[in-house]
Amino acid sequence: MSEKKKTVLITGAAGGVGQATVAYFAQKGWQVIGVDRKDGYPGFPAEGLYIQADIAVPENLERIYARVAEFTPKLDAVVNNAGFQISKPLIETSAEEWDTVMASNLRSVFLGAKLGHSLLKAEDGGAIVNVSSVHAVATSANIAAYAASKGGLLALTRAMAIEFAPQGIRVNAVLPGAVDTPMLRAGFRRGRPGELPEEEQMAALAAKTVNGRVGEPEEIASVIYFLADNSQSSFMTGQAVIVDGGATCRLSTE
Repeated sequence: MSEKKKTVLITGAAGGVGQATVAYFAQKGWQVIGVDRKDGYPGFPAEGLYIQADIAVPENLERIYARVAEFTPKLDAVVNNAGFQISKPLIETSAEEWDTVMASNLRSVFLGAKLGHSLLKAEDGGAIVNVSSVHAVATSANIAAYAASKGGLLALTRAMAIEFAPQGIRVNAVLPGAVDTPMLRAGFRRGRPGELPEEEQMAALAAKTVNGRVGEPEEIASVIYFLADNSQSSFMTGQAVIVDGGATCRLSTE
């Protein structure tokens, strides 16, 4: 008798890290459920389930998990990867913009945990991987709402790990640094007139890491998979794993 396929739900599935994570789990033989505000994309696993929805809206999360429950009786992992970013000075950020970032990056994880809990605890438990950011521990100007949401996600990760442990559900976070994704490049394009061309900005960013380069989405996906796979990380829960090429380990005064 063949081993039953494991199932993972991945939010932000159509983004740079999202697509890499979908592909990584699929290559490992997992059944993938993808969620994103964008349309489905070529290459999403044909045997999987793609749900187009904005997870910042609570009613959409209820609809998503209702469809998931129809599709599978059990979730082995949930990857909360979706992220929304507003880049502007704090004093220019409106309450509505702040709330949108929090709803997308933080409230969606809280509500998803409530709605997905019964599917995750079924059979032998499961794993939740929250994709936070290095901005949770070391940040920069003009990204306060995003940094606050990702810092809150770390605290939520710890709280969820404690509360969900009795049901066999592990909860960990990944904190990516600079990764070559459409979101990163879009940030360059929002720069002010007179700034360096995109590739020169990318090179300058790479020089700030200890490794001397920007990360690739697949490198984040592999860490996400490690934390989701109970055969590799069964004794890890409530932890934050920084994957940033060493950027946050170097003193800014060096």
